[in-house]
This record gives sequence, structure tokens and C-alpha cells, in this order.
Amino acid sequence: MKFQPDLIGAATISGYGPGWIAVGGERIKHSLVLHASGERAPWNCDQFDHLTADHFASLANAAPELVIFGSGERLRFPRPEWLRPLVEARIGLETMDTAAACRTYNILAGEGRRVVVALLVESNPAAS
Repeated sequence: MKFQPDLIGAATISGYGPGWIAVGGERIKHSLVLHASGERAPWNCDQFDHLTADHFASLANAAPELVIFGSGERLRFPRPEWLRPLVEARIGLETMDTAAACRTYNILAGEGRRVVVALLVESNPAAS
């Protein structure tokens, strides 16, 4: 028995695969930051090795309760020093591969959580 309705207004990820993410019906082929509110922006990085502390600092500016980081085709953890702005703002971070991040984001956004997902969509996923 379900006690809470799903929040239809939350932005959802409708599909994903190597080198792409679909938000609604739109296929996106670049890294992306998506807020449950529907706001989205490119996350200007196409390889895990090109990530910097600035990428994660920009996530803290949105003041979510939780950031989900999709690290690409496989699970890779960001350097601890990159996460300082999130830690200082007391914002939680979960790291998982991009496919798992998409699924987890949809669940949390559907529950009405203030969640942001940062998805690394690599330009050449086979090379990573």
C-alpha cells in the first residue's frame, strides 16, 4: 500500500546509455547537472580525469540536501580535496556509476527531496 503520491513535477531521467542521458524525451550527450526542481545545466567536463574542485564547488552553490555524483561507466571516487565546499556546507554526497546515479536520483526526486545529480557523460566511455 502506498501512503504518499509521487511528485509529478520533479524532473526525471527517462533513459541512459553509454555516452548519453535522456531527460524527459531529450537525449543529452554531455555531462549534466540536474536539480529536482527541473533546473539543469551542462557540467563542463567530458572525462573523469578532467574533473577539478571547481566542478564540485559549483554543486555546493545550489544548496541541495544531497548531491549524487555519477562517475561515468564505472565507479570512481572524487578526490577528498574536491569535496571541501560540500563538506563545509554540510551537503551529503553519494558517488556511484552514472546508471545507478540516474536511478537513485529519480527515486529521491520523486520523493520530493532537494537533490542534485551531477552526471559525468564521457566523450569516449570505452577509453576510461
